[in-house]
Amino acid sequence: MPEEEKDLHKIERRGGPMERLHIEEIKDTARRISAERLKPRAAETDRDRAFPRENMEALGDAGFQGLIIAEGEGGLGLGRNVFASVVAEIAKACASTALVHVSSAVVAKAVELASGDVLRKKWLPKIMGGRSLGAFAVHEPDSGSNASAITTRAKKEGGSYIINGSKFFITSAGEADVYLVLVRTDPEKGAQGMSALLVEKDAPGLSFGRPEDKMGLTSTSSRELHFDDCRIPVGNLLGKEGEGMQVIGKTVVGWGFFGAAAISVGIARSATELAIEHARERTIAGQPIGVHQAVQFLIADMILKTDAAESLLSACADNADSAPGAAAINGFKAKLFASEAAVEITNSAIQVLGGHGYCRDYVVERLFRDARGLTLHFKTSEWLRQDIAKAALAL
Repeated sequence: MPEEEKDLHKIERRGGPMERLHIEEIKDTARRISAERLKPRAAETDRDRAFPRENMEALGDAGFQGLIIAEGEGGLGLGRNVFASVVAEIAKACASTALVHVSSAVVAKAVELASGDVLRKKWLPKIMGGRSLGAFAVHEPDSGSNASAITTRAKKEGGSYIINGSKFFITSAGEADVYLVLVRTDPEKGAQGMSALLVEKDAPGLSFGRPEDKMGLTSTSSRELHFDDCRIPVGNLLGKEGEGMQVIGKTVVGWGFFGAAAISVGIARSATELAIEHARERTIAGQPIGVHQAVQFLIADMILKTDAAESLLSACADNADSAPGAAAINGFKAKLFASEAAVEITNSAIQVLGGHGYCRDYVVERLFRDARGLTLHFKTSEWLRQDIAKAALAL
């Protein structure tokens, strides 16, 4: 392992007035690795739709896969704000890598919080090392973003669960080594009849569909999962039967939504910086285009929207860390605002770059495609608006 990639393993957890320095060291490490290891290959990875396994290994070597895992389990035990800051730096370089990273981190958190000793000892070290990856599987063809409408069934038979059904648009499908799967173990009990199972890639009866040919986030291996009498041990149950929604709520919602918001913030920050650089360097009739008020207005709005998204994410992450029971609503707000802001900001960046911004040779074209996908991933903007309003109205 190169010396510069060992930083997080060297950084000791500090308290008191040194804590801020500790966090800045972690951010600096993320910034450097993203710039040196992820950014140079991002365009090629996007073009070839190649899964970013080398990137994930680099992040694992540096210790980022254990960032939010408890210190007693070998992680750093840090909160959502640091997690979001790191994800944003990764996303500035490669949003696909950031999405794969967030998905794997969510599964590691679920294993930490809800698995038994055997699963925890087997999977946490592997995932934190970056050589094994996790993915979560909630959405189905007939449920979309509505997790309560899933139909994938798991029936207990002796010492096994037998799973039948399918999931779709699953990040890292076919590439991840272990899957956090939401299933119905008791169809008569509604949300109380759902459970979370950990399914290993080589489980008999598990197969994968073809990779989706997506507009953006092209390197994430988004595929279907098919369960045909898929047999797994009963010990792969996370939490208790009927607690599946709680497991998903504490991990995918409680952590993943902040990661998703951070990806959008990273994309927005990258687009803003590229637009400013272009406005300084691109000249027409002997003058940089940045002297024109129309360009200045675009850039000013981009800066404000990016800062607003980043600030809201930071505030929501702090709120969730101090009051975990409020993590869901804070994650919804951060994800909704950041994902929609990123679409607007990357669209403006294309306008600043003009015809160049519409060409695949320029980064902002990829940023726009990736940003658009984040308004759909995890939960669509429409569902998030509904959830936020229902919480405010106590419905």
